[in-house]
Amino acid sequence: MAITALVEDGVLKYNYTDKEAEKKAESTGSNLGYDQFLQLLCAEMQYQDPLEPTSNTDYVAQLATFSQLEATLGMQATEENSMANSLVGKQVILKVESETTGKTTYVEGKVDYVMYENGETYLSVNDGLYSLDTLDTVADPDYYEAAALANTFSSMMSVLPGVDYITTAYEGAVQEVRDMYDNMTSYQQGFISEEDLTTLSNIEARLAELKKAEDAAGESADGEGETSEDSGEVETV
Repeated sequence: MAITALVEDGVLKYNYTDKEAEKKAESTGSNLGYDQFLQLLCAEMQYQDPLEPTSNTDYVAQLATFSQLEATLGMQATEENSMANSLVGKQVILKVESETTGKTTYVEGKVDYVMYENGETYLSVNDGLYSLDTLDTVADPDYYEAAALANTFSSMMSVLPGVDYITTAYEGAVQEVRDMYDNMTSYQQGFISEEDLTTLSNIEARLAELKKAEDAAGESADGEGETSEDSGEVETV
């Protein structure tokens, strides 16, 4: 894919070999290479005012400025590549915008590897390739794990009935939620919402009341059974 440039009446004219090159040139704007810069320099020399010509010092200064700019851009690219490589193995959140609908979605996952193609940097997340530009958040592994556990805890709480509708049939499910919370570290427990904890405590208190009532009812039934058996006995002489 080649891009050539001609100078007509002091204006740099581009001739594109294909539409993709034209689109790329439009997107890059003023990002010129050495060839384009030298052509501009030649055009400036050709069309300069002969009565007030530009000095050689000015030309050298322009060339030095251009070289410095290109070095800076190269350094930025190196830093970007280094940053992308450091993301491998880390949990990230990507902000992805659909090209067809324009809808924005978030992709969460671990960066498996980094790929460079046509000057672009891509991150491999969940078996998909995403531009480095879509990077929204880099999550610490401990933070990501704690947030995931909190989300799971909240989901388990959401399937339990309300305090007024809880029955002893849910005792096992409630105990499972309690065990999950008790097995978390203090850091992970800090991600659990106070609302979920309060609801869990209220459900546990309600279950304790229901079990106590059932036990009392069972003891009462056993007592009545024993009384009936005793009254049915006949003493034989």
